[in-house]
Amino acid sequence: MDRKAEFLKIWTERVQRDYADALLAWLERETDFFEAPASTRHHGAHPGGLLEHSLNVYHRLRAIVCVETYGATTSDLLAEDVEETVAVLALLHDVCKIGCYKSGTRNVKNADGKWESVPTFRFEDPLPYGHGEKSVYIISGFMRLTREEA
Repeated sequence: MDRKAEFLKIWTERVQRDYADALLAWLERETDFFEAPASTRHHGAHPGGLLEHSLNVYHRLRAIVCVETYGATTSDLLAEDVEETVAVLALLHDVCKIGCYKSGTRNVKNADGKWESVPTFRFEDPLPYGHGEKSVYIISGFMRLTREEA
């Protein structure tokens, strides 16, 4: 299963709250969430890196909640509300990064010591809230978060 299909499967199976479908439709149709990098030079600094990173965070958070909180294995199902919270928090924790990465190039020396142009990303945030605050702001524009989730 490709990463986008995995995201969609988790989202549609786990997130049942009002307007979750509107948020998903917006992510798919009006944002670069599924194609954006997660950073300019570090983890996920490639097309699709944001989606890859979000899924990694989801699997890790779910494992922590299953094992450390409930003593369960990661394959065990959690209570529906817990599954939903884990999915929302992990999959959307970096939704603040959509629309912020612009493609470009930079010059680096290659193995022969010659300069060459390589693809890169630069970060331009049109809505400069704090990282967490911006994600909460974006999500809350579509669906309600509990106080604990926010």
